[in-house]
Amino acid sequence: MSLNIIVLAKQVPDTRNVGKDAMKEDGTINRAALPAIFNPEDLNALEQALQIKETHPDTTITILTMGPPRAAEIIREAVYRGADTGIVLTDRAFAGADTLATSYALSAAIRKIGNYDLIIAGRQAIDGDTAQVAPQVAEKLNLPQITYAEKIEKVENGKATVTRRLESGVETLECPLPLVITVNGSAADCRPRNARRIQKYKYAVTPSEQAQLSPEMAALVEARPYLQLKEWSAEFVDADPEQIGLKGSPTKVKGIVNVVFQAKESKRLEGNDQAALEDLIKELIENHTIG
Repeated sequence: MSLNIIVLAKQVPDTRNVGKDAMKEDGTINRAALPAIFNPEDLNALEQALQIKETHPDTTITILTMGPPRAAEIIREAVYRGADTGIVLTDRAFAGADTLATSYALSAAIRKIGNYDLIIAGRQAIDGDTAQVAPQVAEKLNLPQITYAEKIEKVENGKATVTRRLESGVETLECPLPLVITVNGSAADCRPRNARRIQKYKYAVTPSEQAQLSPEMAALVEARPYLQLKEWSAEFVDADPEQIGLKGSPTKVKGIVNVVFQAKESKRLEGNDQAALEDLIKELIENHTIG
C-alpha cells in the first residue's frame, strides 16, 4: 500500500530568545533578529509520518512549509530524518500572514499538489500557540480532521486509526482518508538525522539557493533530481492576492513581551522540628501546592 503524506512544518523563531528587537513597527515578527528552529510539534508530526512509511515502504512524504527562502533548511532537516522531498511556499506577498491567510496559502499549495492521502501537522507553533492553522486547512479543503493525536496506530483499507490525548483522557478514533491530523508534543519524539541521508542530501537546494552555487555545484544538483527542492510562489499556486499576507490577515499583533518568571522566596525545612513541619504543610495547603 502506497500513501502520499504531506507534513506541514514551520520554521519558527526561537521564542526563548525574545528581545527588544523581536517585533517590527508593523506588528510582525522580526525573524532576522531571532534564531530559527524547526517547530517542535511539527517534528512530532514528522515522526508519525515516518512510522507510517516504515509500515508502508512505498509511501512518499512531502514537507510543505511557508516562509522566507531560508525555510528550506527545515526541509533538509526533515529529509535527513527520512522525508522524501519538500516545497517552500515563498513570496513577499505572503509576508505578515496570520492564521487565516496562512491556512489559505497552504490549502492553495495542497490543491496544487493534488494527490494526497494524509496531511499531518504539529498541534501548534511556538511563535503563536494558536493551534488554528491545520484545522483551518482542513476546513478550506473540506476534509475531516483529528486533533490532539498522540499516535497514528495504523492506516489501512482507506482509513486511519488514531489515538488522541485530551484533558479528560485518551480516545481512539477511526476516520476515512483523506484526512488532516494534528499531533501533540506528547507524541513520540522525532528520530535523529541519519548519517547516510545527510551525506546523500546535504546538497539538496531550492532554485534560489541553486542560483547562488558555483557552476560545478549547480551542475551537480541539475544532474541529480533528488537534490532539487521545490519553491512555489503565490502566483504558481493561484492564490488570491486579497487573501494572503497582511491584506488577508484580519488579526494584527499589538506587541511582543518577553515574560520572565521569578520564583518567590520559599521556606526551607531543616532538621526534624515538628512545628516547622506543620507550618510548611499549612503553607502548601493554602497555596494549593497540595490538598
